[in-house]
Amino acid sequence: MKLKVEDCSEYIVTRIDEIIVKKIIKCCVWALFLPCMLNVILLFDCIRQRFTADGGSLAVLAVCFSLLGISFGGIYLWLLVMPVFDRVKTGLRVRMMIGGQRLVYYGLYGMTAQLFIFILFYIRKAGPYDFSLGVLIANGIVAVIGGFLLVAVGAVRIFFTSRRLSIARRLVMLLTMWIPLVNLFVLLYACRLVYEEYDFEREKVRLRDLRIDSELCKTRYPLLMVHGVGFRDLRYFNYWGRIPSELMRNGASVHYGNQEAFGTIAYNGEDIRTRIYQIMEETGAPKVNIIAHSKGGLDARYAISTLKMAPYVASLTTMSTPHRGCRFVDYACRLPEGLYRLVARCFDHTFGKLGDQNPDFYTATHQFSTEASYRFNRETPDVKGVYYQSYASKMKYPWSHLLLSIPWCMIKPLEGDNDGLVSTESAKWGEFQGVFSNQHMRGISHGDMIDLKRQDYKGFDVVEVYVQIVAKLKERGF
Repeated sequence: MKLKVEDCSEYIVTRIDEIIVKKIIKCCVWALFLPCMLNVILLFDCIRQRFTADGGSLAVLAVCFSLLGISFGGIYLWLLVMPVFDRVKTGLRVRMMIGGQRLVYYGLYGMTAQLFIFILFYIRKAGPYDFSLGVLIANGIVAVIGGFLLVAVGAVRIFFTSRRLSIARRLVMLLTMWIPLVNLFVLLYACRLVYEEYDFEREKVRLRDLRIDSELCKTRYPLLMVHGVGFRDLRYFNYWGRIPSELMRNGASVHYGNQEAFGTIAYNGEDIRTRIYQIMEETGAPKVNIIAHSKGGLDARYAISTLKMAPYVASLTTMSTPHRGCRFVDYACRLPEGLYRLVARCFDHTFGKLGDQNPDFYTATHQFSTEASYRFNRETPDVKGVYYQSYASKMKYPWSHLLLSIPWCMIKPLEGDNDGLVSTESAKWGEFQGVFSNQHMRGISHGDMIDLKRQDYKGFDVVEVYVQIVAKLKERGF
């Protein structure tokens, strides 16, 4: 039996109507329940007066109070502690986060409703019941504490679970928490960010469900991801953030360069050559696809051209790599020689303890100068048979990334658009695929391109960016 289009449309509309009705009923229940829960003492006194007037038993009254108190207390604790239920299965962190937002809204609604209750029962003394001063005072204290606790616990849950709350935004929340009205606007702004993040996470889960078993990123050759300067491929802090796990979820075979943090291009090129041989032996693949960030792109180019690894590399994708150097490094190289070497020795000592076998901060940083880059490009030409492509990103303002604000200000008048370390023009190599940014004030920084902060930004999903890059490599037969 085949379903007609009209039948399917009618079914969908009916289901949508049912969902809307359920949500309306749920909202109405909570709208009535929250004021009752916060004004539990008034509610108990109403029941007591009614029972007394009707000649009810004190034992029955005590049982009613006990059951009602346990129910209200249990539901209140459940609201404070438990994550919300989500059919989409966004994960515990996200459910705790959106639960925090709802707690804030519940608390604000409860305190707003309390104003009307205060007017009715405290000022006008409306209704058939006669409340004593002690009952009114006790109820007011419980209602205020209960509403404030909902807001406070909700704010704490948001503070510790939201990824869209940057360090600066968290500092603003802490600094304004004692300023009336200002703290309310800050908290409502945080709630809006939380909703956007929740909506983003739900869409991501749905997208994963649609892609299940699609092997969108299962390329012909395994991926070798090569990090940039100043970092290492650590086990407990992935340089690439959430990107590798998403690629593997979509079928990719991911491996890491494991080169040194402050090794020279030549030294790290040797590490990459070793890793390519290891990956070929482990997987049985005849080649690899390299995705490299920042200086890692120069290390990979050296391995391909100078170390003759081109037959074993199908493609090289560089992300924000300074192929033509950085002019602000030219200025940094003019610092007093003694001071520069002192700083270099400090870095070498530190990264030597972190695992580098041959750290050389002085040489590695000088290799970013425009003069050194010109010589490198002349001596390291592209090799026919290897597909080269590149991407760049750009920050829009210095406050987009505070740690990169100074170099951004230095690069902007010299080279134009940049990501805080590398200009757009310097990042172009091979087949240039474009500049990543967004439609908002922040832009996308050098660190954002590797998911350094594990944050999502409006108009830019870094994880999805890499999924699409690898999917295109697969389409090209790599």
